[in-house]
Amino acid sequence: MAGVVHVVGAGLAGLAAAAGLAEAGQCVVLHEAAKHAGGRCRSYFDPSLGLTIDNGNHLLLSGNRSALDFLKVIGAPATALQGPDEAAFDFADLRTGERWTLRPNAGRLPWWVLAASRRVPGSRPRDYLAPLTLMFAASGKKPGQAGTIGETIPCEGLLYERLWHPVLLAALNTDPRESDVGLAATILRETLGAGGQACRPLVAVDGLSAAFVDPALAYLSRRGAEIRFGRRLRGINAQGGRITRLDFTDEPTEIGPGDAVVLAVPPWVAADLMPGLPTPQEFRSIVNAHFVAVPPPGSPLLLGIVGGLTEWLFAYPDRFSVTISGADHLLDVPREDLARQIWHEIADLHGLARELPSWQIVKEKRATFAATPAEAARRPGAATAYDNLVLAGDWIANGLPSTIEGAIRSGTNAALALRGRASLPVPARAVGHRHAGVA
Repeated sequence: MAGVVHVVGAGLAGLAAAAGLAEAGQCVVLHEAAKHAGGRCRSYFDPSLGLTIDNGNHLLLSGNRSALDFLKVIGAPATALQGPDEAAFDFADLRTGERWTLRPNAGRLPWWVLAASRRVPGSRPRDYLAPLTLMFAASGKKPGQAGTIGETIPCEGLLYERLWHPVLLAALNTDPRESDVGLAATILRETLGAGGQACRPLVAVDGLSAAFVDPALAYLSRRGAEIRFGRRLRGINAQGGRITRLDFTDEPTEIGPGDAVVLAVPPWVAADLMPGLPTPQEFRSIVNAHFVAVPPPGSPLLLGIVGGLTEWLFAYPDRFSVTISGADHLLDVPREDLARQIWHEIADLHGLARELPSWQIVKEKRATFAATPAEAARRPGAATAYDNLVLAGDWIANGLPSTIEGAIRSGTNAALALRGRASLPVPARAVGHRHAGVA
């Protein structure tokens, strides 16, 4: 492609698309409505804490090849993601006081389930067949057609409560009972199903921006890409099956005959710009909590917690951070009440004083699309009815739920589509385009 590719949206999907195009020598202009890049995956300074925190805690796994390949392309620091040398997940049960470490073996043959010291306490080897059942149920099915996890496996019992529920809830951000089997199967196939070498936990200890955003912007600048912040797209014009103009709030941008567009915006923005485009309609919340307290020596970087409000506890060098998924039921709970209850759980786990330290609660109402069969079926592909327009975002159909891996993979797919290295089906019906503003 000899012209310019305009990438609209500088979240991880947009950054991945721009980096993939720039890597191929394509001329790229990146447009972002905000004053910063990263979207829902970035770091910022919180004055109430006096610390730089992430707008959401994110865990990656060593099997997230799209994300890891992206970090290599942009030249991210070798320490961008940190974690143990082997697949090891620490857990604690607040109700019983038990602690354990789940330790899958490196190879694909899961002999680790035969070793009681590597399993969840009280579980049996045959209890670990659930992933196989989910993957078999999803085999050959289109998105949304495999049913829910609750219809496929028993969502009860000790192992479900201590492993499958917390893991699937964190990955899908939706109650597993109502979640799409296909989305769960893809995650399990690429991680646990690939053996422990694909399950090593990885955390951006120095922040999401330091790991993903800043290196991506630097890479794009080195490649000659133009990066323009404060440009909100309010309308798209098309003629003859091609996008011809992008109407930004400051001024329009003409799209020449050899130019193309990657639209990497949230689904509600895309739906407003392109009436008729199928997009997810239901979303789920995430609550993150941050506390200014230095974790005691030996604290695990990541701790899964069962039997409490806290679900996943991150022990950063200068703070504790907590993630609670599927958190719609917590949106109306007063922030200080949440902070106090979460801190009491952290203090009890680590033998700390119960007096509440400096804290911050971040409630993200539309953190991800709901990972239900109905919403999975509403996700569009990257291709559109326009020859020079492709879509990117964690809500675009790629087999994964709304994750960092899914966002980056969608951006990479969009770049490949424009570079002619992927064959993407064109939807049967065209979508419209919007000439008015986006709220």
